[in-house]
Amino acid sequence: MLAHPRSLALLLSVGVLTGCTVGPDYRRPEIALSPTFIGQEGVDHRQVKHKADLTIWWAAFDDPLLTHFVALALDQNLDIAQAAARVAQSRASLRYADAALLPAANVSITAARGYQSVETPLGQVLNATPGFDRSGSSYEANLNASWEIDMFGGLRRGREAARAAYEASEAGAVATRLAVAAQTADVYVTIRGLQARIAIARQQVETRRQLFAMVRLQYGKGVAAELQMNQAEGSLTQAEAQIPVLEAGLDSAMNALDVLLGVQPGTYRTELASVAPVPVVPGLAETGTPAELIRRRPDLIAAERRLAAANARIGVVVSEYYPKLSLAALLGSATAIASGNLFTGAASQAQGVLGLRWRLFDFGRVDAQIAAARGQEAEALAAYRLAVLRATEDVENAIEALVKREAQVGILTRGESSLARARENSLAAYKGGVVSLIEVLDADGKLLEARDAKAQAETEAARAAIASFRALGGGWDAQHASSNRLSSNLSTNDRR
Repeated sequence: MLAHPRSLALLLSVGVLTGCTVGPDYRRPEIALSPTFIGQEGVDHRQVKHKADLTIWWAAFDDPLLTHFVALALDQNLDIAQAAARVAQSRASLRYADAALLPAANVSITAARGYQSVETPLGQVLNATPGFDRSGSSYEANLNASWEIDMFGGLRRGREAARAAYEASEAGAVATRLAVAAQTADVYVTIRGLQARIAIARQQVETRRQLFAMVRLQYGKGVAAELQMNQAEGSLTQAEAQIPVLEAGLDSAMNALDVLLGVQPGTYRTELASVAPVPVVPGLAETGTPAELIRRRPDLIAAERRLAAANARIGVVVSEYYPKLSLAALLGSATAIASGNLFTGAASQAQGVLGLRWRLFDFGRVDAQIAAARGQEAEALAAYRLAVLRATEDVENAIEALVKREAQVGILTRGESSLARARENSLAAYKGGVVSLIEVLDADGKLLEARDAKAQAETEAARAAIASFRALGGGWDAQHASSNRLSSNLSTNDRR
């Protein structure tokens, strides 16, 4: 304890005037990254019809229904609603931390009516007093005020931690919106791909059914062997068996889309009943650099803000090494006679308190708390660095998949053209009497197999494009969006 009131006043004055804030000041960690993405050159040289602005990349697919569903998901999705609720909670915690730096005041009013026992020692003494009345009333009204003086910045560090946590929750909400937009687009593309494959599979079944009928007819005439008939029938059943699997996948994808839109499964199935082609993959207007990715991806912003919050919490615990000063005051009126005397001069009361709390003999616990806080900061730092590495991995994988899938589409397109010409040649040969209808149907089957493979490749290419947009943090305006006051806060912290 302080030896003299003047020493206490001096310590208070120094703390208030200097605004001392204990604990480490935050510095955003620097992470060494390559100047460009490995697959960036392959993406930049793609020949595409449209290029996508990252802010609203889904519009570049030029599919009105896709754009409609993404808009619905951003408005109705329940994961987004949960994220918004978490932001509201963090905002309330920040307001609470702000309020902790301000004086607190409250009004208390009490009225009591009592009846004293005369069997207790006190009651026996009072009962022996002339004029003692066992019944009594008391009335009191007070205005109480208190203020913890943040001499060493523990409360300010707490507010700093709360603000960083709030900013992390905001960035997390943006990340959730981007994930939902990407998932919605991905499921929609999957639905269109499955519808295309089901249509092709049905054509394949019809082709193989005709082939089986021809072989069976030839077998009945003794022209074809039983082996050929069995092979044709087996090929037909294989084609027929694919359809239920594809239809089950389509049902699951439609149900998944409804859940993403925050509605009961089956709600939007009618709108998707009409078969439409897989949306054409747009190009990337810009990929940026790995360093820019850190500033753009909201999940990385959230991880960095959680690190800042962990750093500030160290200061909160370090402040426990130092004395805590508080001021308290009471102004009110009290009477035990009648309410009419409550606010008279005789009933007035006042009190002022200067409090000191200092954990002089508890530094072992403070040391342990600081060690725990530093451990949490080290964990948050490792989590942030890992998040950056995984983000760059996401981009590299998505870009590479996009380039390779589009190369696959090109190869399959050339193969489809070759098989289409082969089918035309076989049909011409059949009309000329050179080959039988079996050869024509066989050429049809191979062509449909190539188209099925191409439909799968187109679907996967579109999904890879969506994954690229998501990995690059597309879906919000990182420069001008209202939520992006995070970036300015990051810059402010960097200058501290």
